[in-house]
Amino acid sequence: MGKRIIQQRRGSGTKRYTSPSHRYAGKIKYNLIDTNKEGKLSGKVVELINSRGHSAPLMKIKYNNGETCLHVAPEGIYEGMIINSGNEAKIKTGNILPLKNIPEGIQVFCLEKNPGDGGKLLRSSGTFARITNKTDDSITLKLPSKKSISLHPSCRATIGVVAGGGREDKPFVKAGKRYHAMKARNKLYPRTSPVAMSSYDHPFGSGRGRHKGRPSVPKWGAAPGANVGQIKAKRTGKKKK
Repeated sequence: MGKRIIQQRRGSGTKRYTSPSHRYAGKIKYNLIDTNKEGKLSGKVVELINSRGHSAPLMKIKYNNGETCLHVAPEGIYEGMIINSGNEAKIKTGNILPLKNIPEGIQVFCLEKNPGDGGKLLRSSGTFARITNKTDDSITLKLPSKKSISLHPSCRATIGVVAGGGREDKPFVKAGKRYHAMKARNKLYPRTSPVAMSSYDHPFGSGRGRHKGRPSVPKWGAAPGANVGQIKAKRTGKKKK
């Protein structure tokens, strides 16, 4: 009998594959200001945090209404800096505005996919997007992947670039450093390539050299132990001219 492959073990929900979120600094989210109302809310950066669960440093903002939020830190931020959030906030690094109030060509990050969701996109170190087109119904932005995305004008974003952009320029050098970095986020390391395994460990194993010996795209009705490789094919059948 073979062993359960990684996809099967991960789906069982064991602690080995569960993120240790109780060790993280907290959840990143925007304040609860209404973007449909005029005005702005001012806050102060009271602390910069190095969270093991995030690739970028975080900043804790305390607003003048008593609300405290945890947010991704942009380049050039410092403790004691004043952050403004709202429709009347200026175009300044760290300020939070709706996309409809940000001019085209400005670098932004931590985009909301839906108004009020707290910010879901572009939160990794060194990432940013640019506004390329604006209409009354949607705002088009160019992502780091060169793809474009359209969002609601009331979705909020932060001005600037996420801090820590040079993180990938420095190599780990030693396997131990990489091991501890992956362990902090409970990532599986080191990971064995499927084609290097035995046939009873993985369907891609035990070939002549590093060869899968079967298609990478599984069948639609494949069992859990055989459903490996690509998630699904973009299209099936013979291509029509």
